[in-house]
Amino acid sequence: MSVAGPDDVEPVDGAGAGTASSYGLHGSHDSHSADRGRFGRSGFRGSRSRKRYGAYQHGRDSSGVTVMESSRQRRRLPDDPQDLDACREAALTLLDAAARPSGALRTRLLGKGYAADIVEEVIERLGAVGLIDDRSYAQSAVRYCVERMYGRRGAVNELVRKGVEGPLAAEIVDEADKHGAFEESAWELGRSIERKTRGLDRQVRMRRLWSAGGRKGHDPAMLRIVAHELFDIGADDRAGIAER
Repeated sequence: MSVAGPDDVEPVDGAGAGTASSYGLHGSHDSHSADRGRFGRSGFRGSRSRKRYGAYQHGRDSSGVTVMESSRQRRRLPDDPQDLDACREAALTLLDAAARPSGALRTRLLGKGYAADIVEEVIERLGAVGLIDDRSYAQSAVRYCVERMYGRRGAVNELVRKGVEGPLAAEIVDEADKHGAFEESAWELGRSIERKTRGLDRQVRMRRLWSAGGRKGHDPAMLRIVAHELFDIGADDRAGIAER
């Protein structure tokens, strides 16, 4: 089994290290299509007969094992929280479903009811054989963040949310920042907003850029540069800048 990328993350394959292209960039101001999230219907209907969402019921199955039930899931606690083999199998099942950093895997295993010392031993063993690699995971996640037009702050927050330790997240994001990844990401975001708001009032366009840039964690100083060149400078002047 190989660890290919973070859970629910789509890393950019075949990117070289140490260059802007290694973060999914092309080294120019040619636009990419913004990746749009698609959210379907929640599937919930108002019904007084339904139990409150997330409420748990406790009971025992026929074998006497404690079972926790909710409207979302049924979760069977392990018979023995100290069972190393069972914990390892649970970890491998999680890694088969999606690559995870050690922090996220630890949280899931503890949530399944395994003892903390057993979880740490399993994580250490999996790391020793290369099935967990926090640095590679973080690098893949940063490339994905840049493709999604995140800023530096947004990328750090996203990595930490995914379970990467804070110091490592900051280190990997700093490496990308040194290669201009987040500067180019800001330009991609600006061009996307410029296309979508063409013909609208300048204040509306500026507001949408600042709103999107803030959500994605971009540097305000960089956003001001992008806004000035895209919304204040005429089209002819922008063409001249692009040629240079």
